[in-house]
Amino acid sequence: MWPSALRWIPTSVDHIISSEKRLLAALVKTPYTQEQVNIGSGPPGSKVRWFRSSSNEPRFINTVTFNSKEDSPTLVMVHGYAASQGFFFRNFDALASRFRVIAIDQLGWGGSSRPDFTCKSTEETEAWFIDSFEEWRKAKNLTNFILLGHSFGGYVAAKYALKHPEHVRHLVLVGSAGFTNETDPKNEWINRFRRTWKGAVMSHLWESNFTPQKIIRGLGPWGPNLVRTYTSARFGVRSHGTTLNEDEAKMLTDYIYHTLAAKASGELCLKYIFSFGAFARSPLLQRASEWKVPTTFIYGTTDWMDYEGAVEARKSMNVPCEVIRVPQGGHFVFIDNPDGFHSAVIYACRKFLSPEPDNQPVPEGLMLV
Repeated sequence: MWPSALRWIPTSVDHIISSEKRLLAALVKTPYTQEQVNIGSGPPGSKVRWFRSSSNEPRFINTVTFNSKEDSPTLVMVHGYAASQGFFFRNFDALASRFRVIAIDQLGWGGSSRPDFTCKSTEETEAWFIDSFEEWRKAKNLTNFILLGHSFGGYVAAKYALKHPEHVRHLVLVGSAGFTNETDPKNEWINRFRRTWKGAVMSHLWESNFTPQKIIRGLGPWGPNLVRTYTSARFGVRSHGTTLNEDEAKMLTDYIYHTLAAKASGELCLKYIFSFGAFARSPLLQRASEWKVPTTFIYGTTDWMDYEGAVEARKSMNVPCEVIRVPQGGHFVFIDNPDGFHSAVIYACRKFLSPEPDNQPVPEGLMLV
């Protein structure tokens, strides 16, 4: 085994877990436990396997559980595409003061197992994430929890709640994918772009499953510099709200690099879940009438995900639904404006936290749409 400094891609699973521990130890004050939850090698009765490799070894979901007060409602947090649970580092302390917070790396991401990804359809790919999450839930003996998902994690959380509504008390979807209406006239620009030569090239790369992570791996030892440039720009000079301080930027950059540069697995879901332009192939917008779980949508005011899709979905829902917009926040609203995000989550879950939930005013600065 080559020393990491001499490898073309200087990372490993051990690097991911180590960088996660450094991030949380330095920036999160609430005590927590980290575990690799065994979810077996495949769910009984599932139409598809989570992996088709030569090994039937058990798979594991990397899980962190934060200390909380007794009887606190359980909040399970699911990250988005090209992310992992450590992206919520600015939120754990505040939320753990009100909830029993459990955050996971989805199968094929972060410090979880990264089996070979050989799904060939949208149905198989959704089952990869939904069924593995359900086996994790069983292994943790959880039920009656609040489920929060960001972006692609919101898509997975919503699909899970559609299939297993009996376990979810409330659904919190943060900048969730799957609700954008491709036929909306304001999205016509993407169709025009597809018809250009640049659009044709991009569409080909998309259908070839060319992911941003492949670029980082291809750069080898220069990959960390690219991630550092991105982190400094997105959460620094181009931040929508509170910029990262030096320690936060350093820790997050290290963590992001190792999670992105590791073996390709869950990232290969992209072309099966979305068409080019991030339009869901199995849109959640079209299933709004089937909703069985009360839901709160949270968006940053400058989120590139369109909150109007959630407003449109609400018209067909037969369960309580709120749409909240948080100022000074983009797609990563929980990093851009953590205080506003915490206020939105606490307001969304007020019925589980307050003896008089109906008397709670909308927190200052938040917009209830």
